[in-house]
Amino acid sequence: MSKLFTPIRIGGMELKNRIVMPAMHLMYTPDGYVTERLTSFYSERAKGGAGLIIVGGCGIDEYSGGSELIGISRDEFIPGLRKLTNAVRINGCRIAAQLYHAGRYAFSPLIGRESIAPSPVASRLTKEVPREMSIDDIKRTINNFAAAAARTKAAGFDAVEIIASAGYIISQFLSPVTNFRKDEYGGNIQNRMRFGLEVARAVRDSVGIDYPVIFRIGGNDFVPGSNTNKESRLFALELERAGVDAFNVTGGWHETRVPQIPMEVPPGAYAYLAQGIKSAVNRPVIACNRITSLGLAEDILVRGSADLIGFARGLIADPYMPAKALEERFDEITPCIGCNQGCLDHVFSLKPVECMVNPRAGRENELSLSLKTALPKKVIVAGGGPAGLAAAKEAALCGHRVTLYEKSCELGGQLKIAGALEERRDFAKLAEVMARQAVDAGCDIRTSTEIDPGTIAVENPDAVILACGGKPLIPPIPGIENGNVVMAWDVLSGKADTGKDIVVIGGGAVGIETAVYLAKKGTIDNDTLAFLFLNDAEETEVLRKAATTGIKRVRLIEMLPRLGADIGISTRWVELQLLKRYGVETMTDTKVAGILPDGIIVESGGIQESISCDTVVIAAGTQSENSLISKLDKKTRVIIAGDAKKPRKAIDAIREGFFAARELSS
Repeated sequence: MSKLFTPIRIGGMELKNRIVMPAMHLMYTPDGYVTERLTSFYSERAKGGAGLIIVGGCGIDEYSGGSELIGISRDEFIPGLRKLTNAVRINGCRIAAQLYHAGRYAFSPLIGRESIAPSPVASRLTKEVPREMSIDDIKRTINNFAAAAARTKAAGFDAVEIIASAGYIISQFLSPVTNFRKDEYGGNIQNRMRFGLEVARAVRDSVGIDYPVIFRIGGNDFVPGSNTNKESRLFALELERAGVDAFNVTGGWHETRVPQIPMEVPPGAYAYLAQGIKSAVNRPVIACNRITSLGLAEDILVRGSADLIGFARGLIADPYMPAKALEERFDEITPCIGCNQGCLDHVFSLKPVECMVNPRAGRENELSLSLKTALPKKVIVAGGGPAGLAAAKEAALCGHRVTLYEKSCELGGQLKIAGALEERRDFAKLAEVMARQAVDAGCDIRTSTEIDPGTIAVENPDAVILACGGKPLIPPIPGIENGNVVMAWDVLSGKADTGKDIVVIGGGAVGIETAVYLAKKGTIDNDTLAFLFLNDAEETEVLRKAATTGIKRVRLIEMLPRLGADIGISTRWVELQLLKRYGVETMTDTKVAGILPDGIIVESGGIQESISCDTVVIAAGTQSENSLISKLDKKTRVIIAGDAKKPRKAIDAIREGFFAARELSS
C-alpha cells in the first residue's frame, strides 16, 4: 500500500494520502443547514484516515435541486459549514465542498419552480421539460457558482469542486444530446464547452490563484450521441488551461443504460476513464466507481491510471478502512458490496442515507463506536444468516459471551443464495466477511447444529436472539406437490436440477435472479469471451449470442403488473436488463391456476391456457421461521431479528441484528 499512503498535492493543498471520499447526497440536511448528524458522519470518516473528504452536493442557488442539498447559496449557511470544516480538519483530513446545479435533473416540486437548462429537452429522470436558459440566466448561474465558491473559502474548506458530470447542468451544456442552442453556448464542441469554462474561470477569479479548484467530470456519458472519453479529454485540457487543479473522473448520467455502480459492475471497470483523462492533462486525476478494495486501488495507482482513488460508498461502509489498512488489519475491514439498499435507493426515495453493512452510518452522533457492557451476559444466537451474524458480532464486541447455532453446514443464510448469480456474487462474499468478523470478535460458532429447547435449557443463557431467518413460501397452487416442482432456493444453492424447459413462478428479486441463473447455463464465460474477441475468432454478433444464449428456455411468471417490485430503484432496471439480455420470457398480470406433470395452467384477463415445461421453479416469497419461540420457557428473554420477525431486505436483517445486540446492554 506504499503508493496509496504517500502524500500528494492538489494546487496549494497537500494531502496525507491518496484516499478521497467523493461527494454523495446524504439527505442529512433537510433545510440546507449543517446538522450534528452530518458533522458527526464526516468527522468519523476523517478520524478513520481519509486524505480528502468532498461534501455535497452543495446547492448554489434556488434552481440547483432543493432544500435537501447542503446549502451554500447564502451567507447564512457559512457558520454551520465552518463547524463542519473544523470538525473534519481537526482530525487530520482535508475537506472540499462540491458546488452543484442539477439543471434539467431538478424536480420542479422540490425547487418550487420550473427547472432550467441550456435547451428545453425533456428529462428522463424527472419526466419534465425544463425552461431554456436566457443569456441572463446563464450569466447569473455563472456568478452564482463564483459566489458559492467564495463562501466555500470563507467557511474554511480547503478546496472547491465543481460538478460537471452525471448529466447535471454543465454536462447538459457540453452534450449535443441536450444542447441545441444556436448562440455562442451551442453548436460545436468549443461553444458547448464555453459554459463550463466560464464557470471555471469565474470560480478561479473568486477564490484566488492559490486556492485548489477541482472539477468532477464524466469520462464517458454512456448516452447514445453524447460525449465519450475523446470529448472529455478535450474538455479536461481546456479546464486545465482555465486554472483547474485536479480532475475527479466518473462516468455516466442518471439516464444511461450502462450500469455504473451496482454490484453487477466489475470492480475497477471504469478506471480506464480516469486513465484517458490523465493522458490529456498534467494535473492530478481521481479514479472512481466500484473501486472495491485497497489492493485494487493500489494497482490502479501503481500502473499510472490515476493519482488518487475515490471511495464514496466504501467509506460509508467502513469509515476506518484507511486506518485499518495502515495497521495491516485488513480482515477487519467491512467492504461495500454495491447493494445500494441504504445509500442510493434511499437518496432516490428522498430518505436519509444508511448502509446495509454498517448500521451506524448516519447515526454516529447517536451510537458510540464501542458499547462495552459493565454486566456481560451469556447470549445464544439462533441462526447464522445476516441478522444472526450481525447480532453475534456486535454482542461479542459489547463484551457478552456469545454462542451462535446454525443448523446448516455453512453460514450466511440468504446472503449465500443471493450471491449464487455471478453478477450478485458480492452477497456471498459479504457472508464470508461477516462470518469471519463474528469469529474474530469472539463468538463461539457451531454449524450443523440445530438449536432446540433442550440445548437452551442446558446452556441457560441470559438472552436468546432469535434470527432463524425464513423459509420459502409455498403458495396454495393445485399440483404444487408434483415431482416436477422445485424451490428457487434449492436451485440457487445447487440442491436441485432442472430440465431444459423451465417456468419460474414469482417475479420478485429471487425469481428474477433464479431465471437469469438458469438462462445463463451454457453461455460462454467472460474469460472465454475475452479470449475469442481478442483473437478475432468470431464476429462480434456471434460472440454476443454465445455469451447470452444458453441451453435452457426460461419463462418467468408474475401475478402483479410489474416485475421486481421488491428491488430497489437504483438496481431494479439492471435486473430487468439481465432478463432481457439472457432471453428470459416474461409474463405479468398472470396467475398460475395449477401445475401439471408436464406444465402449468395460467390465467390472464380471464382466459386460461396451458404452458408445457419440464420443471416448475417456485419463487413466491419468504415466510418467517420463528417456531422456536413457542417452545421456549416464558422466562427466557428473547429478541427476534431479521426474517424471523418479518421477511424483508438484507439491510433490515443486519440492522435488526445489530440493534438486538445493543439492546442487551440497555
